[in-house]
Amino acid sequence: LHLFKLRCSSKGWKTSENYDWIFADEKYHTFVWTKIIYPSTFERILSIGKCIVKEGLYYRVVDAAYFAWLFKNPLPKSLLDKFLSTNEILKKTAIYDLSEIYKGKNVCLRINETDSQVFKEFEMFLKELGVKVVPFPHIASFKEGKRKKKLLVSGKA
Repeated sequence: LHLFKLRCSSKGWKTSENYDWIFADEKYHTFVWTKIIYPSTFERILSIGKCIVKEGLYYRVVDAAYFAWLFKNPLPKSLLDKFLSTNEILKKTAIYDLSEIYKGKNVCLRINETDSQVFKEFEMFLKELGVKVVPFPHIASFKEGKRKKKLLVSGKA
């Protein structure tokens, strides 16, 4: 992430030496590294929606507009279900499953439906490093199922 932060700095975006956030377009874009996380913890962190910013000797807590979760281990299905459960989560949260990279393969599974320029830049950065960034394989079928359910509920099927 250090090299990515250097790239962001060269674009004029503000970065932190100590924390994994990027300030761009007047918004904080936060990266969260994790091996595993429980759905309830994931939900609490998103509902609080804050990150820590150090300026000089002082710290302050700010609203994070976007979160990117970087998973070292494969994403548990229970967390994936929680993540996909609401559009609000999808609008401000991206998930990057880096577990295949840790196994020596150059593949990153991702879910990113945010409008975050920083996360789009992160994906370009990964691709330039030779990593194939691909959507989670079963996301399209999940979304199609949600769309059909919505149509049935509204009576437009």
